[in-house]
Amino acid sequence: MARLWLHLCVCLQIPGLYTARLLTQTPEHVLTLTNNKTEILCELKESTGVYWYRWSQERQHFEFLVFSNILGKTTYGTNVNQDKFSVREARSHSSYSLHISHLQPSDSGTYYCSISQSSQLLLGTGTQLRVVDVLPLPPKTTQTPQSKKPVLWITKSKTSRREGPCSPLVWVPLAAGVLLLLLGLVPTAHRLYRLRRRLRLRIHGQ
Repeated sequence: MARLWLHLCVCLQIPGLYTARLLTQTPEHVLTLTNNKTEILCELKESTGVYWYRWSQERQHFEFLVFSNILGKTTYGTNVNQDKFSVREARSHSSYSLHISHLQPSDSGTYYCSISQSSQLLLGTGTQLRVVDVLPLPPKTTQTPQSKKPVLWITKSKTSRREGPCSPLVWVPLAAGVLLLLLGLVPTAHRLYRLRRRLRLRIHGQ
């Protein structure tokens, strides 16, 4: 009857039946490989013994595993492998640890330590145990790709190229300047020629 009532409490999650004042259960989560072993610790304020239960979400089954009292007497549930589960006492009856060996994926579930007080069964906070054949890989961290700086391609225009001494841009203006200079010298030379001729005529006329 007590086991049936405990099953109903776990399934319905009735407030007030879970307490941390008398029970402290650690750790909260265990992830381990097949054939390994693990340990679940339950610290008690006061008790004459501790019960251990397992809830299987996959099978929707709540199972009594083992009970251990302060005298060291152990009682196992139906069809429970005694070589797999063992309870050890530590620190003068203030804590008990459940040892599970030869772990298999079928051992996965939520494990609860429990005590009986005032005709009630008080549960611990529960330890979620997951047994796998291969541990999952950690998520990959993606790094933000660094933006590449734009490459500036500088092209020189045709007009900015260095020209040689025979470039049309050099000799065309030079030739034009020389031509203008010659055109300016022709009238001057013609005037000097006429002036020189007049001077000769005057000299011979005298």
